[in-house]
Amino acid sequence: MVKEALARGYNINVLLRNKHKHSFNSKSISVFEGLPNKQDDLAAAMLGCDAIISALNISRASDFPWAKLRTPHNLLSESMENIIAVAQQQSINRIIAISAWGVYETKKELPFWFKWLIDHSNISPAYVEHEAQEELLERSNLNWTAVRPAILTNSKKDKPVTVSYDNFPKPGLFISRQGVAQFIVSIVHNQMYYNKRPTISEL
Repeated sequence: MVKEALARGYNINVLLRNKHKHSFNSKSISVFEGLPNKQDDLAAAMLGCDAIISALNISRASDFPWAKLRTPHNLLSESMENIIAVAQQQSINRIIAISAWGVYETKKELPFWFKWLIDHSNISPAYVEHEAQEELLERSNLNWTAVRPAILTNSKKDKPVTVSYDNFPKPGLFISRQGVAQFIVSIVHNQMYYNKRPTISEL
C-alpha cells in the first residue's frame, strides 16, 4: 500500500512498532514509532492526515492455522476504538480498514473447508475481531469502508479486481496482496464506497 500510495503522489505518515525496521526511502514518507492501541502514538502519526488506512490483523507465529497467536485477542477492536477517537479529535473523516471475506453474512459464501478452519483453528480470533472493528466503524460518524479481501496470495500478476456485495457477482477464492493494496489506495476519495463493506477478489 505504501508503494501504491507513493506511485499516486500521496504524502504518507506510517506508524510502525519499530521505526528502524523498514525499507522506505522517500521524502514523501514520515515514519512514526508506536503502537496502534495507544492514543498518543496514533495522534502523532495521524496529525495532518486527510485519511487513515488500517492494515492491522491478528498475527500468528506461523501460517499454520493452529499456530500460537503473537498479538492480543482484542488488538483490532482496541486499536479501532483509539483510531476513531483520534480521528474525531483531529477532524479526519475518512478511514479504510482491511476486514476479511467470511465475516458476518459472507461466511455462508465460503467453501466448507474454509468455514471449518475458521470454526476450529486459531484463525477464528481474527474473524471475531474483524467483526468487532466493523461494528465500531458502523457506529462512528466517519466515512468508513471495511474492505473484505478473499484469500490472500503473493502473486505479482496484474489482474482486475472484482467487487462483490451479497455474493454478487460470486467472489473468486483468491486475491493478491498487491491487488488489495491497489484497490484500497484507489478508493480513498471515492464516495461510492463510503459506509460500505465490499468483498474483493480476482476471478
